[in-house]
Amino acid sequence: MIPANTAAEPETERPVVLRFRCSHCQLPVRQRISAGQGVQCDACGWSRARLAEDFDQGQPTHCLVCGCTDLWRQKDFPQRLGLLMVGLGIVLSTVAYALWHPALSLGILMGFALVDFLLFLFMKDVLVCYRCGARHGGFVPVSQATFDLEVGERYRQERLRVEAARRPSS
Repeated sequence: MIPANTAAEPETERPVVLRFRCSHCQLPVRQRISAGQGVQCDACGWSRARLAEDFDQGQPTHCLVCGCTDLWRQKDFPQRLGLLMVGLGIVLSTVAYALWHPALSLGILMGFALVDFLLFLFMKDVLVCYRCGARHGGFVPVSQATFDLEVGERYRQERLRVEAARRPSS
């Protein structure tokens, strides 16, 4: 029996799992950020304070590393492994077809499609920053859009202009 006058327990904030490349030392950093904790690189000492307005409904409103407001949602799966799986499926099905086993070739393709579908269902989403590529996970993104090529190109051009400005002119 549950007592009628018990107050609801406040939901504790889950830590954000943050993966980024430090802008100062270029080393990869993986960090769990809890309430009141800032972002920091243990290798070089770079840090950025975390503010209360950085979060809305338990998810970041902007990048915790660079402060960029443009974030996009992506499955938390290594892209290189995904490309390796696609390449392996192509090679195996091509070899089976070349050896006059078209049913086996289609079976291989369907097997890889099934694996892809299951990964899509069970992999969690992360928010990725367009500017610095930091990956924010550990929560369920509710309102972020998927990758927008126009926004991505804008940040790519910005990065190229910054790199060109840093190079000495000859």
